[in-house]
Amino acid sequence: MKTLTMRVDDSIYDMIKLAADGQKRNLSNFIEFATMQYLTSSQFVENEEMAEIMDDKELVQNLMNGLVDFKNDDFTIV
Repeated sequence: MKTLTMRVDDSIYDMIKLAADGQKRNLSNFIEFATMQYLTSSQFVENEEMAEIMDDKELVQNLMNGLVDFKNDDFTIV
């Protein structure tokens, strides 16, 4: 287990504390829970959604082209 120290604005702290209290969690447990919820919901797609993405041949080709450009360091951040 790791210890994490972070700074947040007072208003953000108040929102986190209120949400933790509302779920009857301590602050540390709520931050861990909220982080896991965010990561699993925003970083992964459902099987049906992935099938829809893979069926879009133009999108897949554009993604593959982008990956090649990235690997070749051929991109501009705007």
